[in-house]
Amino acid sequence: MWDTHLVVAALRADRADVESYARVLSHVLGDALPPGMVEVERRRGLFGRGGEPLAVRVHGQDRLLELRAGKRGGVEAEAHQVVRGVVISRRAVTVEQWLELLAAELTGLAERDAAASAALGRLLNQ
Repeated sequence: MWDTHLVVAALRADRADVESYARVLSHVLGDALPPGMVEVERRRGLFGRGGEPLAVRVHGQDRLLELRAGKRGGVEAEAHQVVRGVVISRRAVTVEQWLELLAAELTGLAERDAAASAALGRLLNQ
């Protein structure tokens, strides 16, 4: 139904930091995604308030995708294989590979869920 290349292009556009991905995943798509699918880890701010995002985790059917601020700037990405809630493997991936895996998760979800499909349509301006 959805072209994963279009989804990757929409997610990639002008996003080079964790905060941008956190904003897109939690605001643009967040309302349509199942509860708990997107998790944003934030640096604790003054008086315990949420600060800047440090990591974004997307829980898929059989994988966990994690994007986090790199130790020397930039963004680091990992893909974790999950079986019955247990991470059995993890591997570092490029941000481009991470986006492709994310796009596959989102298009699969959109095929099963009308609200996710509508949110993806908004992201792609369709």
